[in-house]
Amino acid sequence: MLRFLILPILLWGCNPKAQNSPDKNDKLKELFSFPKKLKEVSGLALSKDKNTYWVIEDSGNKNTVYGLNGKGEMMTKVPVENAENIDWEDIISDTQGNIYIGDFGNNNNDRQDLAILKTDLKDPFQKTTKVVQTTKFYYQGQKEFPPKKSNLLYDCEGFVEMNGNFYLFTKNRSKGFDGTFLVFKVPNKEGNFEAKLVGKLQLQGGYNDAAITSATINSSKDKIVLLSHKNIHVLTGFTADDFNSAKIQKIPLHHNTQKEAIVFLNDKTLLIGDEKAKDEGGNVYTFPFK
Repeated sequence: MLRFLILPILLWGCNPKAQNSPDKNDKLKELFSFPKKLKEVSGLALSKDKNTYWVIEDSGNKNTVYGLNGKGEMMTKVPVENAENIDWEDIISDTQGNIYIGDFGNNNNDRQDLAILKTDLKDPFQKTTKVVQTTKFYYQGQKEFPPKKSNLLYDCEGFVEMNGNFYLFTKNRSKGFDGTFLVFKVPNKEGNFEAKLVGKLQLQGGYNDAAITSATINSSKDKIVLLSHKNIHVLTGFTADDFNSAKIQKIPLHHNTQKEAIVFLNDKTLLIGDEKAKDEGGNVYTFPFK
């Protein structure tokens, strides 16, 4: 009889779906599911009062910002009147509650129309919003569009705003992926700027471990969290013009899905969003942060 009891337990333990369930993880907790309509969420930001979850989708989707409540229910759909969704890859807010959209997705490393869009989005019940500042930029050091396959370091899916500047963290798409990423600084102003290289760093692991898909910064501006499919990576010890000496702490999530969005709910809690893929993902999770 004992043999028959052991067998199903062993089989369950070998089930990758069971191992990948947040219910079996004592830290990553599902908060809510995205509405079924939102299948390719690429960014998540909070309104200043933290009552509205602002969500965008990436290329091939509408030029719309979606407002969700704390249960994940769709409250509003706000078209951005004067902007095209070429490849929106992240959305953030600053300390004043201004909402910015990163139109800098660049899978092939060949775009020359990269931009960060500041909107007038404040009210979750606005019928439309518009871009009130366009920060265009090009990367310092990029000479070819696209570069060689061994140097595809100019895609971006994550950025933060700090003291009047944007900081962009690139997604490595190079052949022979080794976790290297670049950090660029761009002023938070109207205009066309060279994005200044302020750091070249390396994350450990393979693509799902170390390809950066989103970024967020805490309220004291001394910790930046980078997201990948399987981990978060905490940067500390950086300065405004030098990230090369930053320390990196890798924290496994023990959960491998296509995670594309991260934001601080407060300084002790992160919100993480993933895309829907077959029968998993499509959720927002909470994760404790020290």
